[in-house]
Amino acid sequence: MQTGTTDIPDISVEWYRDIADVAGSSPAPVQWFAVHFTEGAILLLGVLFLLAAAPQLLRGGPWERAVALVAPVTVVLAYGSSEALKGLFDEERPCRRAATVVAGHCPPVGDWSFPSNHATIAGALAAATLLLSRRLGLVAVPLALFAALSRVFVGVHYPHDVAAGLLLGTLVTLVGTPLGARPAAGLLARRTAHPGPLPATADRP
Repeated sequence: MQTGTTDIPDISVEWYRDIADVAGSSPAPVQWFAVHFTEGAILLLGVLFLLAAAPQLLRGGPWERAVALVAPVTVVLAYGSSEALKGLFDEERPCRRAATVVAGHCPPVGDWSFPSNHATIAGALAAATLLLSRRLGLVAVPLALFAALSRVFVGVHYPHDVAAGLLLGTLVTLVGTPLGARPAAGLLARRTAHPGPLPATADRP
């Protein structure tokens, strides 16, 4: 199967059709929930990240604070990488050929399918949360998986689109955060060791 300039794996097409059949026959409340779930899941993943980052920023050492500061940068970097890959592969959305699209509409021409931006952001946020808090990360990881799956369920992505997005977001964050945190932690440690001169006051001699 050829769409855009990219060959679509046959197994991904088959899985997409199977999931689309299930989605099309599901009750209306389930379809409504699926359509709105991804955006809500991304917001919830952001909240989980903030909950994991706040204690590190307030009470953590230089390394913990550096990770909390650098991780959001890698999430943005993962998103930028996803956008760059979309322009490289030019894979057409599956909803242009599907009989049933739960989402109700297909993204416009030029809004390519591979990889999924939503899945990329979800994977990056889940990985960032896991780096800061294992407990919250174990909640974020399955949430990211369901967020990615919902993009296939509503008909706007193939399974391989969301799988690639999850992998991209996870790898960029897991690799990029430690690399960026090393120099940031060193800078924070130096600032802690040498906080600078105290401000002059009228009572000081």
